[in-house]
Parts: sequence; C-alpha cells; structure tokens
Amino acid sequence: MLGNFSYKNATKLYFGDDSLKYLNDELPKYGKTVQLIYGGGSIKKNGIYDAVVDILKANGKTIVEDAGVMPNPTADKLREGVKLARENHVDFLLAVGGGSCCDYAKAVSVSVNCDDDPWEKYYIRFEEPDCAIIPVGCILTMAGTGSEMNAGSVITNHEQKLKIGHVFGEEVMPKFSILNPKFTMSLPKRQMVSGIYDIFNHICEQYFSGEDDNTSDYIAEALMKSVIHSSLIAVEDPEDYEARSNIMWSATWALNTLISRGKTTDWMVHMLGQAVGAITDATHGMTLAAVSLPYYRTIMPYGLKKFVRFAVNVWGVDPAGKTEETIASEGLKALESWMRKIGVAMNLSELGVTEDMIEAIADATIILDGGYKVFTRDDVVAVLKKSL
Repeated sequence: MLGNFSYKNATKLYFGDDSLKYLNDELPKYGKTVQLIYGGGSIKKNGIYDAVVDILKANGKTIVEDAGVMPNPTADKLREGVKLARENHVDFLLAVGGGSCCDYAKAVSVSVNCDDDPWEKYYIRFEEPDCAIIPVGCILTMAGTGSEMNAGSVITNHEQKLKIGHVFGEEVMPKFSILNPKFTMSLPKRQMVSGIYDIFNHICEQYFSGEDDNTSDYIAEALMKSVIHSSLIAVEDPEDYEARSNIMWSATWALNTLISRGKTTDWMVHMLGQAVGAITDATHGMTLAAVSLPYYRTIMPYGLKKFVRFAVNVWGVDPAGKTEETIASEGLKALESWMRKIGVAMNLSELGVTEDMIEAIADATIILDGGYKVFTRDDVVAVLKKSL
C-alpha cells in the first residue's frame, strides 16, 4: 500500500434479528428529547414504528415526530427539520429508515446550533461545523448507502437543480446503528435491487483507481463477490435471511471508509448519477446503474490492468489466450449480464431522461478527476448521451 493515512470509525453497530433490543442500552446515554426521523410511513405498516416508540417511552423519552423524509431529502425539508429541533430543544436524533433518513439526520445534526443556512454553509461553501453537533443514531430499514457507518450526507435542492454530498468528520458519524436484516424485507423489490446496485457501485468507485498492490482492493473484490452471490439469491427469494443479512453487512463495509484507505478513489459515477437525480428525482441506485457501463467503457483504456483484474478476480473470466482488452471487455459484459439479471435500469431513458435534458444534467454534474482519466464537461456529455 502506498501513501499515508489514518483510520477511525466511531460508530457502534448492533447487527442481527434481535438487535433492536440494544436501543435500550444506548438511549440512557443521551438527553430526554428525541427527534424521531422517518420517511413516508412504511415503518407504521410493518410494525417497526410501534416497536421503536415503545422502547423510547420505556426509557422516558419525549418524542418529537419528524416524518416525511423523502428518498432524496431536500434543502427545504432540512430547514424544516432544523426548525423543529430548535423549537423543541432536541437532545438526540434517531433516524429510522434507509440512507436518506440517516443522511438527513446528519445534516440536521450539524445545523441546529449554527446560524447559517445549512444548504449554503455545507453544500455550496463546503464548510465544516463550527457549532455544537446533536448526536445521531440510526435504525436501518434499507441496505445500500452505508450512511449508517459514515459521515456522508447527500441533500437535493430542486430550485437550484443540484444534488450534493458532503462528507463530514468523524464527529458527525452516527453514535450507533442498529441493523436488523428482517427490517429490510418489506421493501418493494425495485428498492431492494436499487440498494444492491448502490452497494456494488460504492465498491467500484473505490476499486477503480490506482494500480498498486493494495490490500483494500483484495477486500473490495471479496465484497463484490459476496454482493453478486447474495443478490441473485435475494432476487429469487427476497425473504432469504442469509442473503439479506450478507447484503446488509456488505453495504456497511462498502462505504464506512475502510476500503478507501490508501486509494485515490473515483466517484464520477456518483457525480453523474446524482446530477440525473437532481433533474429527474429518480431513484439513486438506478441512476448509478444507468450511467455505469458507458462510464466504465470510457475509462477502461486508461486503467486497463485494473479492469483486467476485475474481470478475472471478480467475474472469473478466463484470461488464457486473450488480449488485455478482450479480458477487460468480457468483465464489463459479465457486469452487464448481472445487472440485467437483478433488474436495474440499463439506460437513462428508463428513468425519463430525454436528449434535451443532457445539457442541464451536465451542468448539475460536479466534475472530479476520475480514477484513471481527467474528466471534462465534454466527457460528461458524451457519457450521458451513451447512457440514453
């Protein structure tokens, strides 16, 4: 491994089908007033809401309801949450839901005690918190984002047509997260599959950078193989506990910063996908799937050795008698075949994108230096057109 780095993850995890009971161990560590953050109400239908509320009440907590967090939480919703927390002098934020709820909770946590507008401060000026941070806990109901064990927070501004992520410091990470794979089983199949591709792409974003012999890449390959194997089982039987538990655990380790150590990383697929989401409000994992293959085929010649390794080590492509270009291409064909099997979006047209939206999406894309190629706006437009 090259370079120097530090690593710390401050989040305590409770994993398994009996993990919710550990909320009783955590709640006494925090103040009396809890802002209960959740989405559209599915947790009330599947019983998770009642179970959590019972525990909160048993621990003597005052509950402040903050419902209606949307799949792509908005700047307006963030401001509402901050106002609610201030008015009720909230001591603790408990997010019950998927990554959007966790992201939203973290954005609220760094904003309650700051005077600046949170969108301008954190997502336009990219400043760091300079005020007291409200602690956050997460009870996960959808596997995908890894937000349960990292400091990232993605917020959408529909007025400005921007969807931007801010990765804060370790002090913003959830203090604890509860991961019960059974809580994910009531998700519609499309949401499950979207989360699965989000997991896989998180790994790819860190894997496709650099050519050194890096331990992080060996871990990444194992995680990818686990996701591929378990996803095919879960698509056939969404209630297979072992498959769903492996997917949930892989999601957490895909983006808790572990496999980025010693890596330059890429993240252009996420920049493209988030820009599509900013314009269309399409499901995050599906936007990533729609742009991935055109992007990887664009950068493959610049990182050929890594794409060969991906083909052989992840997909089992036989390299005998083949050129590096052929091996790498077969790896991407194997990726495409798996994507079709699990049922993700294969192009932007499926998400409602038309050719006349391309320029606006390009304008919304934050252009980074890719893992192997310095990307330009012209490259963005070319990839988006190939993704239609």
